[in-house]
Amino acid sequence: MNPRRQILLTNDDGIDSPGLWAAAEALSTLGYVHVVAPIEQWSGAGRSLLGSSDGRIKPQTLRVHDKDWTIYGVGGTPAQAVLHGLFELMPTPPDLVVSGINYGENPGEGITASGTIGAALEAASNGFPALAISLETCPEHYLSLSTDVDFSAAAHFTHHFARVLLEKPLPADVDVLKIEVPMDATHQTPWKMTRLSRQRYYRSFKPLRAAWEQPVKFPYARRDEFDNEPQDTDVYTLRVEHQVAVTPLSLDFTSRIALMELQQTFEN
Repeated sequence: MNPRRQILLTNDDGIDSPGLWAAAEALSTLGYVHVVAPIEQWSGAGRSLLGSSDGRIKPQTLRVHDKDWTIYGVGGTPAQAVLHGLFELMPTPPDLVVSGINYGENPGEGITASGTIGAALEAASNGFPALAISLETCPEHYLSLSTDVDFSAAAHFTHHFARVLLEKPLPADVDVLKIEVPMDATHQTPWKMTRLSRQRYYRSFKPLRAAWEQPVKFPYARRDEFDNEPQDTDVYTLRVEHQVAVTPLSLDFTSRIALMELQQTFEN
């Protein structure tokens, strides 16, 4: 493998995330890693491209393998960080774009809300293979950037799947590879290909406040009951089997149905 392969690395937890640093170190043996990530926490940003973002770029220094790297914090969302990396900061187009390692899992049908996956989708929409990797954590760590979270197993799988993606092209209709690593994973934890769960994983609740004028963050909780979860989904693989769930994603959101039959339904 060419040791100078170009890799763009981003995340949605922000430039100060230990998960981002763990990914940078894991990828550093595969090529030259360009770290371009939001200055602030952007979990839940999806693939948003906000007009209110200032787009300012702030170079910083990160020490990896006893070497100082110049990394870039961006005043914008994860998807915008990808765009700044692609069009302003990288000397050549990337061979691979990696988003993560995220604090907290991103399984199921809520992937469009994930800034981690949104960044990967933005890269894919610009024609680059992309990997989005998340580590299951306790909910209290989702926005914490806690140094108590062990990213070593997730870093191992980041390296493994990035290496393969740098060697082999993704199949047709696979634009992003989504990886979910269980919190108790080791380097020997099995992995398998899965499909997205159709059941809601993060459930929202009515906010408790006395008046609408009061500021509030919408409350949510993750699902912990899996009796009706199909065994081939990312949720079942991650939460029940405690294995690494690898899900191929496509930019084609079109329903897999007979289009002419659906058209006839609305013509009648």
